[in-house]
Amino acid sequence: MAEPGLAPQRGVARVDDAMWRAYRDVRLAALIDSPRAFWTRYAEAAERSDDDWRAMVARGPALWLAWDGDLPVGTVGLWHADDQPADEVYLVGMWVASTARGSGAARELVDAAVAEARSEGRRRVALDVARENPRARRFYLRCGFVPTGRTGAMPWDPTCVEERMVLDLPGPG
Repeated sequence: MAEPGLAPQRGVARVDDAMWRAYRDVRLAALIDSPRAFWTRYAEAAERSDDDWRAMVARGPALWLAWDGDLPVGTVGLWHADDQPADEVYLVGMWVASTARGSGAARELVDAAVAEARSEGRRRVALDVARENPRARRFYLRCGFVPTGRTGAMPWDPTCVEERMVLDLPGPG
């Protein structure tokens, strides 16, 4: 916690095994705020056991949390699908609490994930964003992502159309 009179510390940290509770709390908050987030419903996520949450953090995608003091206020993941080219990775599970929107937390999360993709030698970061979320689409455009024209229905909600966006990373040299 910040000292009285001082602004709380802000920042982004890569999620490790010890941070599974903070990650769980962010995911549950996101599902209250955005019921279609994370390919699940709040009730399903709330019923997961502690062991399930620990395993998700330990064996899932690379994850980051944005912090405002001691409070996690956002998350993002970086995931490589089996059917994806080796030099491409997906940005997944992006969410920032409404209280932290506009604070730079979202940009810090994206920057951390993109830096990781670069360090892994990836050449492209892809994401799918809901067409019904123009604010998110504008944000990703500001981050350098470009729409590909590819669209598709969300697997868990066919009424919601997603648009593919990509960020091509510069090569070495």
